[in-house]
Amino acid sequence: MLNRLEAWARSLRREAHALYIAARHPRTPWYAKVLAVAIAAYALSPIDLIPDFIPVLGLVDELLLLPAAIAGVLSLVPVDVIEESRARAAAESERPRGWAGAAIVVAVWAAIVGGAAWVAYGWYRS
Repeated sequence: MLNRLEAWARSLRREAHALYIAARHPRTPWYAKVLAVAIAAYALSPIDLIPDFIPVLGLVDELLLLPAAIAGVLSLVPVDVIEESRARAAAESERPRGWAGAAIVVAVWAAIVGGAAWVAYGWYRS
């Protein structure tokens, strides 16, 4: 059972990567691009909408919301674009990964949290 869950998680990550690749394709409609980038960023981000340490609710986004969102956006993208994106995502998943992407994600999230803290501090002082 654990092996099936791991395989499902890998396929979900690969689908999110394919979604990101499809968002950069010129034949993808603009509204699908916007949704695809947002969902792929959320799926590949280490930060969750609902933290995993919250019992039951912490896994709802990974088990229900994320697959439904990915499937919904995939239905907006032309079929041949999705097939091409899935093939490219599978090929890229075989390559070694670098730390540059992780560093960018961490920097963006740190900037968001820092900006929110700065605004909150400004409100608190006034």
